[in-house]
Amino acid sequence: MATAGGGAGHLKLLGAWPSPFVNRVRMALHLKGLEYENVEEDLTNKSDLLLASNPVHKLVPVLLHGDKPISESLVIVEYLDDAFPGAGQAVLPADPYERAVARFWAKYVDGKLHGMMVKALMGATEEERATATVDALAAMDTLEGAFAECSGGKKFFAGDAPGYLDVALGGFIGWLRAWDKVGGVKLLDAGRVPRLATWAERFAALDVAKEVIPDPDHIAEFAKVLQARSAAAATSN
Repeated sequence: MATAGGGAGHLKLLGAWPSPFVNRVRMALHLKGLEYENVEEDLTNKSDLLLASNPVHKLVPVLLHGDKPISESLVIVEYLDDAFPGAGQAVLPADPYERAVARFWAKYVDGKLHGMMVKALMGATEEERATATVDALAAMDTLEGAFAECSGGKKFFAGDAPGYLDVALGGFIGWLRAWDKVGGVKLLDAGRVPRLATWAERFAALDVAKEVIPDPDHIAEFAKVLQARSAAAATSN
């Protein structure tokens, strides 16, 4: 693993193990071969360091590069490419059009897929959760097509080696694997999205990912805690 080096400062990641956004940053750090300190935050009792480093959203992940905080997972991933151009492999494509396409689909993952997963997990009504589940499945169908388009028939979204969109969606693999336990529906269904199911197995087996991706049973337990909190908040309101 490479160090930050050149007097650039120590890398410290403030995160939490269940977060797909934290996990994608960790995968990008591994792709770049960068050494970093991984700091687990208690999100029910956030540290003063986290609150000071991300005073606007007060959320993980936050990357501290020396004393400079960088927030938002996709911003952090791009920062790593810019700040450490000679380390490991480039995460973003070099071609401007391919870079724009990768950014578009990463935004789709965060806006559509993640948004529907949150609603399916913690929607206020059974109808809302069921509708969101249907929409999440539709988002997976769309990403199946995106993989065919972006990969060009190769192993990863980025081609022969993983890149920006691979880590953007790769951070969600733990949740996707656990969804049959969480939401009663299999999102990574090899019969429905065979390309994505094969990609997920291939990506998860890489050294950059396998030590990061949470165990599905642990995710399911965590999801039940979130659901209980959401139900309690709804009842109190």
